[in-house]
Amino acid sequence: MSNENLGADTPAAEFYFQYRIKKDRPGLLGDIASLLGMLGFNIMQLGSVSETGRGFLLRTDHPESVHVLRNIVETLEDIELAGLRTPSLRDRLALRHGRFIERSDTETRTYRFVRDELGVMVDFLGELLKRPKRQVIGVRGQPRVGKTEAIVAASVYANKRWTFVSSTLLKQTLLKELPSDELVSEQFVYIIDGAVSTLRGNEEHFRVVDEVLALPAPVVIEHPDIFVHHSRFGWQIFDMLIELRRDPDELIQYELYEREVTHWQGD
Repeated sequence: MSNENLGADTPAAEFYFQYRIKKDRPGLLGDIASLLGMLGFNIMQLGSVSETGRGFLLRTDHPESVHVLRNIVETLEDIELAGLRTPSLRDRLALRHGRFIERSDTETRTYRFVRDELGVMVDFLGELLKRPKRQVIGVRGQPRVGKTEAIVAASVYANKRWTFVSSTLLKQTLLKELPSDELVSEQFVYIIDGAVSTLRGNEEHFRVVDEVLALPAPVVIEHPDIFVHHSRFGWQIFDMLIELRRDPDELIQYELYEREVTHWQGD
């Protein structure tokens, strides 16, 4: 495991520490907590992150102690070191919700959720939208699985307003210009339905899409596969992809939705 970012000079450094239980016994958690205390770590948060694993958010004024902790844990018979690093957003949410957010085996920037985990997805996306930088996030999922509602809830979580550049949530939306009050772009999350924009949008609408994608603001694109397939934009514009399914085995297929959008009779 890499030691990158460990042992920084900054006082009150935070670390994520996770172990797997090899041999459960009474008093194991107390022994680990005592060890952390002796090494000068304050336990800021503690939680089960799997059936056999526990995670800790630690803080210390002596970050060099992390190397001592690693060496000691690797000699213990009852537990196995599973993580010791600067905490990521996934680590913090794992402690909050008691489970890790699943990442795709083939696409490292793709994260997977099912409807039962909608609250976790909203927290995850909301934390991303809080970040003060331009980012483009694609959200995959079957129609009516809850993508748009989750994006709106995440915008509320991030304390940002949202604008539908294209959508079918309440009524069919295809903007042909951005309202003037939306020039303060960092206060907004721009939501694009990739199917509606590419299959129903005209030249005026795509000028708005171009304008939005050039803004220093977060953009969330539903149906990113359709968007890439039917536009001049490639996968390189996406910083992250999120998938939402009704159950883990649900296939995300677009043929029916493409036909629905193509034959939609707008106002």
